[in-house]
Amino acid sequence: MPPKRGKGRDVGTSLFASARDAAGAPLAARMRPRTLDEYVGQQHLLAPGRPLREAIEQGRVGSMIFWGPPGTGKTTLARLIANTTDRAFVPFSAVTEGVPRVREIVAEAAERWDAEGRGTILFVDEIHRFNRGQQDAFLPHVESGTVTLVGATTENPSFEIVGALLSRTRVFVLEPLAPADLALLLRRALADAERGLGAQGLAADDDALALLSEVADGDARRALTALEAAAEAVGAGGRITPDVVREALQRRVPRYDKAGEEHFNILSAYHKSLRGSDPHGALYWMARMIEGGEDPMTIFRRAIAMASEDIGLADPEALKLAIAARDAYHMLGAPEGYLPLSQMTIYLATAPKSNRSYMALHAALEAARATPAAPVPLHIRNAPTKLMKELGYHEGYQYAHAVPEAYIPQEYLPEELRGTAFYEPGPFGFEREIAKRLAWWAERRQRASTPDDAARPPGETAPDGADDAP
Repeated sequence: MPPKRGKGRDVGTSLFASARDAAGAPLAARMRPRTLDEYVGQQHLLAPGRPLREAIEQGRVGSMIFWGPPGTGKTTLARLIANTTDRAFVPFSAVTEGVPRVREIVAEAAERWDAEGRGTILFVDEIHRFNRGQQDAFLPHVESGTVTLVGATTENPSFEIVGALLSRTRVFVLEPLAPADLALLLRRALADAERGLGAQGLAADDDALALLSEVADGDARRALTALEAAAEAVGAGGRITPDVVREALQRRVPRYDKAGEEHFNILSAYHKSLRGSDPHGALYWMARMIEGGEDPMTIFRRAIAMASEDIGLADPEALKLAIAARDAYHMLGAPEGYLPLSQMTIYLATAPKSNRSYMALHAALEAARATPAAPVPLHIRNAPTKLMKELGYHEGYQYAHAVPEAYIPQEYLPEELRGTAFYEPGPFGFEREIAKRLAWWAERRQRASTPDDAARPPGETAPDGADDAP
């Protein structure tokens, strides 16, 4: 019997509406594949013998999440699953519909199963837009099998989907389509007289299709939409050239989401390029963020943090320059302000690297947590009152500037941490100079602990002059 309709919403499994409706649909919608064999790309999931392909063909598909960038076939694959497994396909948008509609769909699905013995694919587009409480509404129905949930998202499910729902679904990652896959889709559309552009008698240069396949960035919808615009530009019987393709594309939009995972991925790539001393990679990811509309202050914040974390005292000028570049951007604005941003990026990438300050911080924090009640040694406590002086506060403290070299060996750590070294300088840049100072001070401490030096007055150097300050 024909599939039922719920409240005026089509729950059929047909991939296309009537011919009249399809005629007015965009080319990308008209060219949706009708079978798994027509589906292009995602061979890691759908090649013969792959688990998902076999599950679909055997009709034993469970709830799942499709994660991938736009135009990679998430919606199309969900429709194909419904069509191949003879289940009703009910589309649902997390943007325009809410939990009450979910209850309606579930009730209709239960009626459909009782009346027809036919399952229901509930396809939730942009499922990440549901908050966590709303996502919980799917749990009992997925658990009971009343509906088979197929969610589509461009965001990382680890961050956007509640754990309880993730544990009840399988996550499949859809990848951007390769240029060869896009070229195949474009040629199909040009040749198909029923659904595509074949009836228009168009010709297309190979290099025009190659260009379009490359600049579509793995997005089939974008490639077909641009092809349709190019066809309209040249008219029936026209020829599509690279110049026509460029005009149809206008401006290539970067794949970048200032609030999503791609934001953090590219920011991470920028930081790691700086850390890895690759100015070319760092400049590229910096440029990707600029082109994607990122707030330059986000880039500056990451760079300033990197200057301390990964360069530190190997080049103390790095932090100064990063802050100066940020201030220069504030004064200049875009696009002139991109110059100090670029200068800073190159400097940080080519500076000597050291994470010893970062490691010292964490070592000191760990020690502070392990010894939260360690008392301050008496000799380095202030003694502003008579009682404190009588209790030994400040007794024995030696003022460093009482000697020409401004260093007198004495202990500054609490008793339980005595002798601990949190900071060890690295072998590059300015830290080599710091290492010399630390070595000289260590030698002074060693001499002060020997009987020969114990009687030497503070500030008196050894006869051989070996303890001259660096």
